[in-house]
Amino acid sequence: MAITGPPALILEAAAKGNFSTYQTVLWFFAIYVGGGIFGIILPLRYRMPIVGAHSITGVAFLATVTNQFTYPELIGAYVLSGLLILSAGALGTFAKLLDYVPREVISAMLAGMITKYMMNFIVSTSQFLLVGGGALLVFFFFSKGNKRIPPMLAAIVTGCILLLLSHNISSTGMAIDFAFPHVQVPEFSVIGFLSVAVPLALLVLSNDCAVGLGALEQNDYHPPVNRVVALSGLFSVIAGFFGGQSANIGGMMTAICAGEEAGPREMRYMGAVVSGSIILVFGLLSWKLVPWIQALPSPFIAILGGFALLGVFVNSLQISFSRPSMKLSATFAFMIALANITILNVSAPVWSLLAGTIIARYIEKS
Repeated sequence: MAITGPPALILEAAAKGNFSTYQTVLWFFAIYVGGGIFGIILPLRYRMPIVGAHSITGVAFLATVTNQFTYPELIGAYVLSGLLILSAGALGTFAKLLDYVPREVISAMLAGMITKYMMNFIVSTSQFLLVGGGALLVFFFFSKGNKRIPPMLAAIVTGCILLLLSHNISSTGMAIDFAFPHVQVPEFSVIGFLSVAVPLALLVLSNDCAVGLGALEQNDYHPPVNRVVALSGLFSVIAGFFGGQSANIGGMMTAICAGEEAGPREMRYMGAVVSGSIILVFGLLSWKLVPWIQALPSPFIAILGGFALLGVFVNSLQISFSRPSMKLSATFAFMIALANITILNVSAPVWSLLAGTIIARYIEKS
């Protein structure tokens, strides 16, 4: 889940922000090395399947705003987002924060922001009919049948095989030399804090921390909630200084490793350790892998991104309209995010969350 679809989203976000190749590679390095280390240390320390990763929904959100800020401003926003997450865990305000901004509104905002990715997914599938159509058929087959193989993984592997058989892919001339990662200089601004840091922190808290910790609780683990959230914030701050948006507990990945299908309960934490190790290696090799990924055709990149976000999109829509008493607030949050408006230099996610929360609290009184 972490190393198949998300790289396509990162490349799109980096391209929109006019990132250099080094800045793009550094982004990969920060989130995968940081998430990998997180996913090795925590499960070994607590003997729980706490999977480390980065926020896929965070990347999808950033792809809509990277062209509105300079690179130093984005670095500053990443660091501030990590500090918000760290504060929510250290001060024990995690649950209160999510209660004040209803989860339905956050999900509606996210669904609105990534709707265009789903539209590009369908358009690109029609353009790459053999590759996209074949991958989609495999996705549906594994969604109905074999539960041990994730449909998204099966679809992406199939798409890659069909692409290699039907197209000549070469990264010749795009290779880069290894450059040692170094700390990036952040630039802090009020607009960056409101438009990037706050929505990004809420996405990590609601779609990763809440989902992952909830899955652990449902499987009779008792994780140190505030400590895991605080460490997600700390690792995200470090990742931010190296150009990455977050390094935190992975929501759906933790749910996979915590379930009964992962094996004996007392040994499931080793699944998280293996996952963290793979993610760490991917991050260390990012300087070699990024040029190859960049050589992929743009429609295929859109197809990969669509598969990566399909589950997120479906879950977001389901959560958004799960409560009849909050349909109005969820609808406005969705529409504002989809419109992608900018008012007073403040981007759509902020207005979406603000309008949705006000309607939910003072009009629908939910």
